[in-house]
Amino acid sequence: MKLSNFDYHLPKELIAQYPLHERDSAQLLVMDRAKAAIKHSTFKDIAQYLCKGDLLVLNDTKVLSCRLFGRRSTGGKVEILLLNRKQGGVFNCYMKPSRLRIDEKINFGSSKVFAKITGKNEVVFNTDDLSSIYRIGVMPLPPYIKRAAEDSDNIYYQTVYAKKEGAVAAPTAGLHFTQGLIEEVRAKGVGFAHVTLHVGAGTFKPVKSDDIKEHAMEPEYFEVSESAQEEISKCRRENKRVVAVGTTSLRALESCAKGASSGYTDLFIYPGYKFKLADCLLTNFHLPKTTLFMLVCAFAGEKLAKKAYAEAIASKYRFYSYGDAMLIL
Repeated sequence: MKLSNFDYHLPKELIAQYPLHERDSAQLLVMDRAKAAIKHSTFKDIAQYLCKGDLLVLNDTKVLSCRLFGRRSTGGKVEILLLNRKQGGVFNCYMKPSRLRIDEKINFGSSKVFAKITGKNEVVFNTDDLSSIYRIGVMPLPPYIKRAAEDSDNIYYQTVYAKKEGAVAAPTAGLHFTQGLIEEVRAKGVGFAHVTLHVGAGTFKPVKSDDIKEHAMEPEYFEVSESAQEEISKCRRENKRVVAVGTTSLRALESCAKGASSGYTDLFIYPGYKFKLADCLLTNFHLPKTTLFMLVCAFAGEKLAKKAYAEAIASKYRFYSYGDAMLIL
């Protein structure tokens, strides 16, 4: 299966650089796979496409303020993106510039917190107090958002139901929900279940192999609790729909279906995959030639997915993390 099959052209002006002030005012493209039909709506009207007994599965991961800007003793700027914590104040990370000396000290303005380089992709802080470390960080906005993080991103680049800290990128489909909209959907008799998948930096890792099957996904931690599993089983027994809110929720569900309820998953979903738990998918619009777009093509059907993207571009939808949404029924 060729990488070029998943390419498309997107005008740069359609890449959303800022969130909408009202989360649920985003456009919503609704795809009916059975009828091969596409219609246009707004996110605040999503309840009309859901039925009593449906189950929305939300990813409750919380994005960490894990992008840190510091300076070397020479005064040179350093950017550090913290990934996973190894132990104490030791973290795996990405650094810019990449060539930093071992034992080099990185200072962060007037903060008493500092770090030392202990490896090519490793730093150790002078404290293991996570709140002190993340207090000097900012939201890790995706590379296609060409601006510095602002205070408002602490609110808008986080779902209203975020709970478990651990992500370096937001589960963006959920960003459109407000508490009021959640209550409106719940009042219709739609259920909610929470799963966790801590989105890692690998979500932006480019696919470089021409044959996509040769691509290796970076493992991400996931967890599907017993209560969530019970809600999902009940929904399926009653022949209602399991609606995955975001590709991360879907990957958590499908990873659970393979036999493990928690751990690290490197599940790569592309056309030909047979879905076991998810019946519908709510998702944003994704970059070309990415594993996320391949997942959407697998779920919607490659032909219909590409038609939907072409129609979204023609209709001037906003794309990517702060962009508009698509509901695949």
